[in-house]
Amino acid sequence: MKSQKVEFQGHAGTLAARLDLPEGAIRATALFAHCFTCSKDIPAARRISARLAADGIAVLRFDFTGLGHSDGEFANTNFTTNVADLVHAAEYLAARYVGPQLVIGHSLGGAAVLKAASKIPSAKAVVTIGAPFDPAHVAHNFGGQLDAIREKGEAEVDLAGRRFRINRQFLEDIEGHEMLDAVRNLRKALLVLHAPLDATVGIDNAAEIFIAAKHPKSFVTLDDADHLISRTEDAEYVADTIQTWASRYLDLTSPPKVVGAPDGVVKVSEADPAGFLQDVDIAGKHLYLADEPTSFGGTDLGPTPYQYVAAGLGACTTMTVRMYARRKKIPLDHISVDVLHDKRHVEALESTSPQKVDVFRREIRLYGTLTDEQRASLMAIADKCPVHRTLHASSHIETLEVPAAD
Repeated sequence: MKSQKVEFQGHAGTLAARLDLPEGAIRATALFAHCFTCSKDIPAARRISARLAADGIAVLRFDFTGLGHSDGEFANTNFTTNVADLVHAAEYLAARYVGPQLVIGHSLGGAAVLKAASKIPSAKAVVTIGAPFDPAHVAHNFGGQLDAIREKGEAEVDLAGRRFRINRQFLEDIEGHEMLDAVRNLRKALLVLHAPLDATVGIDNAAEIFIAAKHPKSFVTLDDADHLISRTEDAEYVADTIQTWASRYLDLTSPPKVVGAPDGVVKVSEADPAGFLQDVDIAGKHLYLADEPTSFGGTDLGPTPYQYVAAGLGACTTMTVRMYARRKKIPLDHISVDVLHDKRHVEALESTSPQKVDVFRREIRLYGTLTDEQRASLMAIADKCPVHRTLHASSHIETLEVPAAD
């Protein structure tokens, strides 16, 4: 994934944004609206954007006015200005690439995308994550300062360890928005994602949004995820769910491909620089994850590199045996292979060298009414599989640095 810093004009100044781009062709664009007082760079936003970009969808995530690196004073903003900023973001995408087909909102950003969707003509699908049905729901975060805000016109409140100045106009604005008609008249596919144990925005909000919406609509529970989707495994689940769901509704007319690379290229890029999680993109057609177990500092969200090697050996073995059985008309009903990987000292393998070598052990199971001769020939052909030959031979690996894209 390539990520570019960009800026565009919001309702009251310049807004800072990140445009997460696919390595290959852009098949569609999407907008991501962050949670109340958060920023475009929270882990959930980064992870979801990366997963969509890996599928060819460019994602624009930006800081609302007065937050993050964007211009303006937060105290002068409200729900209405958030909706306006979303519309400006959609117009920026439409002018630079193509209008967003997918609009995603987290928490209050989810309520904002429901309100803004009717003003984004290109939008075909809307996703809310932990969103309140009523924007006024966020007022409960102000605690004992609500009366002070109403009486004095403003007050400072502590939100997630940071101090924010809230004006009376903010309260009046969020209390003045009616969401029912916006949801009823959405006329776009809707996916509602919410955690039943969300202590910040209760699950009843998701129920109200879902009941008010018309089909096509879907609801997916996030089980024990927290409101900010702070755990990597929860963010991955949300990202994969959105990716799979959205593909039904988006017009992904441009076939995915790897620009400037021949078919067969395997591209691996970091998904989480803080850990070991990797995105594996095979010729722009197949997307996978690679990781390390938690005992090694990873998050165990994908196979390890050696497990991928073992999988390649196992798959190549079964394919080679099957092709041989078909050609020789051997009645092989089914084949399975268990592959185990180990490192052993060379001297244990009847050599005098103190070095270690990698040992892959294949346990092959052949099913069917087979003669001893047929079984022997099938086992013999297993050693002819191309991956077996590659691993058994001495391979030469060429490594070179190429210029990184801006």
